[in-house]
Amino acid sequence: MKTVYDFTVKKPNGEEKSLKEYEGKPLLIVNTASKCGLTKQFSGLQELYDKFKDDGLEILGFPCSQFNNQEFDNIDETTEFCQLNYGVSFPMFAKIDVNGEKAEPLFSYLKEQKKGVLSKDIKWNFTKFLIDKNGQVVKRYAPTTEPAKIEKDISDQF
Repeated sequence: MKTVYDFTVKKPNGEEKSLKEYEGKPLLIVNTASKCGLTKQFSGLQELYDKFKDDGLEILGFPCSQFNNQEFDNIDETTEFCQLNYGVSFPMFAKIDVNGEKAEPLFSYLKEQKKGVLSKDIKWNFTKFLIDKNGQVVKRYAPTTEPAKIEKDISDQF
């Protein structure tokens, strides 16, 4: 059976990273944007990370410009913005597409596993996917779902 651990993604510097490195840990995978009305969610995501990282939680951020071009062109600007403005210390990856022909394969898989309300496509920035310790997609959260509202679901993974 396929899991998220079967995927390889790109780090901001272009190096490939196997998600197998996260095997046995719950994950929260999020498509992010630095210039979005929901960007303040970085604070809540960081709070979740601070609270659960010692238990094994990893939050993986994937910048995306598919929704009103709300991400910096330069990935270094993105990572610097997240660190300086929101104290982001969880891993951020290379900018990706989440929908369409050029969609990141990981996100195509996530969307197949947990469809949205009306379709499988991701509708906006900050769609979140909770992955259990076995690499299975447990839940999909709408962009407007505040990170604090996911806390109980995350704590249930330990």
